[in-house]
Amino acid sequence: MSKRTDTIKSLFTAPQSSTLSADNVPAALPRVSSGSVRSLKDSFSEVEKENEELRERIASGAVILEIDPSLIDPSPLSDRFRDNDDSSFEALKQSIAQRGQEVPILVREHPEAKGRYQSAYGHRRVRATRELGISVKAILRSLSDEALVVAQGLENAPREDLSFIERASFAMHIEDAGHSRSIVQDALSIDRAEASKLLAVARSVPPEVVRAIGKAPKVGRGRWQSFAELLKDAAALKRVRAAIADPKFAERETDARFLAAFSAASRPSPAGTSKAPDEKPVFSASGDKIAHVRQVERELKLTIDKNVSATFAAFLVEQLPAIFDAFSKTSGGQETTEV
Repeated sequence: MSKRTDTIKSLFTAPQSSTLSADNVPAALPRVSSGSVRSLKDSFSEVEKENEELRERIASGAVILEIDPSLIDPSPLSDRFRDNDDSSFEALKQSIAQRGQEVPILVREHPEAKGRYQSAYGHRRVRATRELGISVKAILRSLSDEALVVAQGLENAPREDLSFIERASFAMHIEDAGHSRSIVQDALSIDRAEASKLLAVARSVPPEVVRAIGKAPKVGRGRWQSFAELLKDAAALKRVRAAIADPKFAERETDARFLAAFSAASRPSPAGTSKAPDEKPVFSASGDKIAHVRQVERELKLTIDKNVSATFAAFLVEQLPAIFDAFSKTSGGQETTEV
C-alpha cells in the first residue's frame, strides 16, 4: 500500500484529534546521520503536505458520504480513454472487494438532476463499487463547472499512465466546453505553450482516428506531432482511414496500432498517381520542430526552422560528409552505390 493511500485512509478511518493543526507532527527522532535526517525530513514534509491538503478540504466544508454509485454520473468532460484491456480495473475492483475503498472520490450535486451527483474524479472507483454492489465513499463539495474541470485535471495530472493523446484530448474537450485557455493550463498544470501543442495535435488528428488508435502510452509528443503533420495531406489521411478500417487493425495493442497508422500515413503514394511535392516537418527528440523538408523526385529542399539557431545550418553542412559516409556503410547506401 502506498504512503499516500495510508495517509488518506488514516484521516477517514482513524479517530481524529480535537483539532487539526500544525502541532500534530511526528515525535522527535533519534540522532542519525545527516543523509538519513534529510531523507526522513523530505518524507515527512511530503506527508505533511498531503495532510494539509486534506485538512483544507475538511475545513472548507467537504463532507464524506457513502453514496449509491448508481446515483453518480461522470464528469461531462472525458479525460481518459476506455481501454479494452481491463486488467488494471479488475485489480482495482479486487482490491476494493478485499480491503474496502481506501481513497474517496470527489463529487458535487448534479447541476441538472436533483438527487443525483456528478463526479470530478474517481470514475473507475464508481464503476468498481457499482459492479460490487456496494456504496462508494465520496467527498461532497460545492463546485462550479470550472472548479470541477480543474479538480479533475489536477487529480490525473501527476499520474504517469495518462498518455500524451489523452491529455491532448482532455485539453480539447475543456476548450470545446467553452472554458478559457487558462482553465486548460490550470487543469493540466502546464504553461500556455504546452497547452497550444496539446491542442494543435488534438485538433489535427480526426477523433475517429484517435479512438481507433487508443491511448498509446509509449508514444510521446514528438511522434504525435509528426503524425498530425502527416495527416494534413489528404492522401495520407485516406491511407490511415483505410488502415484503421482493416479488421486486423483492432487486434493489435494500442501502441502497435499507432505505429500501423503512422506507417500508413508515411507511405509514399504509388508512382505516377501524383506529382505533388512530398513535404514533411522534422522534429527533435524532444518534440520541437527544427526543420521542414520538401522533396520532388530526386530534388530535396531543407528549410531550417526560424526558432533554431542560425549556426545549426553551418554545423549541418560541416557534418554532411560524415553523415554520407555513415549512410554509405548501410544497406541502403550500398544498394545505391551498386546501381
